Amino acid sequence: MDTYSQKLVIRTRAIIIHDGKILAVRHSNDHDFYALPGGHLEPPEDIKDSMKREIFEEMGVIPTLGRLLYINNFIEMEIGKQSVEFFFEVTNSQDFLDIDKLKGTHSHELVDIAWLDKDTDKKILPEQIKIDLKNNAILSDIVRFI
Repeated sequence: MDTYSQKLVIRTRAIIIHDGKILAVRHSNDHDFYALPGGHLEPPEDIKDSMKREIFEEMGVIPTLGRLLYINNFIEMEIGKQSVEFFFEVTNSQDFLDIDKLKGTHSHELVDIAWLDKDTDKKILPEQIKIDLKNNAILSDIVRFI
């Protein structure tokens, strides 16, 4: 058996867009990047229930889920973790506009919440999200694998 023992993590992420901006979060001051809000699935919940729970815990708003837009897969070899992320459109973006009021039971897990536009100089992961934001191509009827 090799020294790499893989752990599979399933995550859900919200794509919340309003007036050409996307809602993004930073989880740690140790990171120089923003991610989309969300988190880990807690079995036995399904991915849509996970998405709703995570957003409510982090921001205190129940999201209205739309289409599945992306699936992302990445491997962190140094810690032996493989992640599969499901990115869902959230259609009630107006409920997230006042970022100062976005408070949930797990808000302490976030060090920043920001509405980022297509010209932001902030790093967004996964990188394809930033590329598609810049090209106004995030919303699609096709699920994309990134």
